[in-house]
Amino acid sequence: MPYLSLAIFVPIVAGLATLVIRDDRDAAQARWIALIGALAGFAVTIPLWIDFDTTTASMQFVEQMEWVPRFDINYHLGVDGISMPFVLLNSFITLVVVWSAWVVIERSVAQYMAAFLIMSGLVNGAFAALDGALFYVFFEAMLIPMYLIIGIWGGPNRVYAALKFFLYTLLGSFLMLVAIIYLYNASQSFEILDWHRVPLAFGVQVLLFVAFFMAFAVKVPMWPVHTWLPDAHVEAPTGGSVVLAAITLKLGAYGFVRFILPIVPDASHALSGFVITLSLIAIIYIGFVALVQADMKKLIAYSSISHMGFVTLGFFVFSALGMEGGLVQMISHGFVSAAMFLCVGVLYDRMHSRLIADYGGVVNTMPKFAAFAMLFAMANAGLPATSGFIGEFMVILASVRANFWIGFGAAIALILGASYTLWMYKRVWFGEVANAAVAKLTDLSRREFWLLMVLALAVLAMGIYPKPVVDVMHASVVNLLAHVAQSKL
Repeated sequence: MPYLSLAIFVPIVAGLATLVIRDDRDAAQARWIALIGALAGFAVTIPLWIDFDTTTASMQFVEQMEWVPRFDINYHLGVDGISMPFVLLNSFITLVVVWSAWVVIERSVAQYMAAFLIMSGLVNGAFAALDGALFYVFFEAMLIPMYLIIGIWGGPNRVYAALKFFLYTLLGSFLMLVAIIYLYNASQSFEILDWHRVPLAFGVQVLLFVAFFMAFAVKVPMWPVHTWLPDAHVEAPTGGSVVLAAITLKLGAYGFVRFILPIVPDASHALSGFVITLSLIAIIYIGFVALVQADMKKLIAYSSISHMGFVTLGFFVFSALGMEGGLVQMISHGFVSAAMFLCVGVLYDRMHSRLIADYGGVVNTMPKFAAFAMLFAMANAGLPATSGFIGEFMVILASVRANFWIGFGAAIALILGASYTLWMYKRVWFGEVANAAVAKLTDLSRREFWLLMVLALAVLAMGIYPKPVVDVMHASVVNLLAHVAQSKL
């Protein structure tokens, strides 16, 4: 079965089918089509996990056919232990987002659902593409639905935020396009795996490193090209924030392990100190920035930048423990950030405010919700037995083995993460009810309860027993590191 093609085109076809419904009076029909499409899109990715061979680093579920024969561009798909988990994560988060917007979105429902479904297929295509031109098409095309999601269903400054998001990521990607064309001329192939074997002079590697780095660093985002993310999160609807944090940021980090490290290994080693420095700045400085935020969404957005700093740090200490820790952190952040933004969405749907100062004492009126929010806050702070602890601990341990002071700097983030997360929780959920509107709040609906329950189970399952996820990626990580250790000079 062409599971990867199904993972790409099932949600896209479902999105197009949803678009057929143009009248909001038929919104219920659009919701059901979208939900069935999201369920089907997730269902076709499950065999990827069940049938995956964890003993090999080779690409699996490979599909290949000619696309543009004149330039040797192929429709070439495949996944290994690094990319496969993210196809499942993306399809799962898409299902969560469609479910979360069931009664929340009342304007242009069909178009809203279709944007997420189409984007889900495009993101899966980027994770599965083994042809450089195909990857670039998927990588750029996914900007369009996200631009529309922010620009149409966002907040008061949605057009500014959408334009800033689009321009930042697009300009970074232009340099990547130049690098892709250069590699094609050097190898006479658009195959990404062929590029891994191309001998390149050190000066060329540095230039290619800079080109790819600009595209993927903006996407992660790394300091100092991170400023688009808080604006995009604040203005995006809840579903947009969930997908932005849980999925699209991961594509940037994925680019490091699929393109930068294996294609330009010598430049990666030479410039590792530069990347580690930027990662530590993101982890520590952005953590302090999160401490002073008055808007819950902006605080979580800065928290995402800090947590993604662990990912790039783990990649550039060049150890299996660090790289696996970075990948685990990416998956965990997908669950935790999605849950945190959904919690803010629950409050915003009732109060139409994201300001921390407008709340206080929510636990008195929404005890079930407060329990879920506490779990996700603890996971965000890196509490053991939650998924948030596993990846950060692995990266810190690997960093200490590489250099004690790098590990020490990264460990500071655990204190900062607990500080800004728990301080926000204290001001929003604890204390006396000071706002009359808070006193009238109603606890979680059945839909909201089960939505948060699914994410809570994912956070706990990965925190208590991460072995299946680590086993899936181990062979591919070891193979990648062995390749990176070989000089191309």
